[in-house]
Amino acid sequence: MTAAIRSILTPSAIVRLILGWGAFAALLFAGPLLTPPVAGPLLVTALIIIVGVILICAFGVVHEAEHLARRLGDPYGSLVLTLSIVLIEVVLIAAVLLGPGEHATIARDSVMAVSMIILNAVIGLCLLVAGLRHGSLAHNRTGVSTYLSLIIVLAALAFALPALIGANGSYEEWQEIPIIVLTIGIYAFFLYRQMGAQAADFHEVDPRLTQIPAEVGASDSVPPKLSIVEIISTHRTEIIVRLVLLIATVTPIVLLSHDMASLLDDGLGRLGAPVALSGVVIALIVFLPETITSVRAAWQGEIQRVSNLCHGAQVSTVGLTIPTVLLIGLLTDQPIVLAESPANLLLLGVTLLLSVTSFAAKRVTAMHGAAHLVVFAIFGITLFS
Repeated sequence: MTAAIRSILTPSAIVRLILGWGAFAALLFAGPLLTPPVAGPLLVTALIIIVGVILICAFGVVHEAEHLARRLGDPYGSLVLTLSIVLIEVVLIAAVLLGPGEHATIARDSVMAVSMIILNAVIGLCLLVAGLRHGSLAHNRTGVSTYLSLIIVLAALAFALPALIGANGSYEEWQEIPIIVLTIGIYAFFLYRQMGAQAADFHEVDPRLTQIPAEVGASDSVPPKLSIVEIISTHRTEIIVRLVLLIATVTPIVLLSHDMASLLDDGLGRLGAPVALSGVVIALIVFLPETITSVRAAWQGEIQRVSNLCHGAQVSTVGLTIPTVLLIGLLTDQPIVLAESPANLLLLGVTLLLSVTSFAAKRVTAMHGAAHLVVFAIFGITLFS
């Protein structure tokens, strides 16, 4: 057992932990020096160091996530990485809401930025990479359809409905309770089905990944596939240690990303860039480990794993963030503005329609990816408009 733990807690893994948490501690101690306005050279230096540490930690997260994915198999392996990042992000948004100041739109702005990044930038890049390298790729349409059906419903509840039945972009108090119950209920039912009766709907189906190699004869014995309970029982120590290490490595990424928000706001303000651009940059950094993992899966032709990571992250982000912030709003009597602008609602509608169209086909191609990337570019244009 000790040898197994030592093989996981390698010197490089320990160095990543020290760098990540050390940088976070340094930011706490250097707080007065980094309070805006910050001198130009110090601002640039701090941002370079933070981004460098985040990149180092991100590759550590990807390393652990891929080991867990191979051990647990999909959808469980992808779900571990997704929930680790999303849960920490939700906790931090909740901490901001519970802190001083007015932050009525933080959930809306964060989730919208994440939605555009995941559904257009990351998926677009993955489909483009996979399509150019492997040609058209088959995906498990039942599983992707399940994701997209939830994304459409949750996005409508989060961004569109408050503008129609609420007041000033927020739900009325009596409306918030059923929205919270419905959102948590459908998300919990989704997880229950995904990890149980519908687990096979999230497995790879492309023949290039599922067919038995020609060198394996019919007489050769193929070991039976273990259930998730048997896998966890057999490899309990490895799974627990890797899961703890993954969370311990991803946490400083999120903490550093939010700590650098004020620095980014300061720098972008001097450049005359829109304030909303800072939120997009932060969201890109927070989901960097998942982005790297998704692109690597696309490079290997694992297009269903790309869907599990990206669409799963989108479902979890909306399914966990919206009820959490609404509940905090009820308990603290502060408004939670969720209704989006007409421009962003249009882009979200185009994104959802494009997602359904792309994955309704039997195979996805590089052209589908290019279309998603164009929508993300248009989202960037709206930030400067």
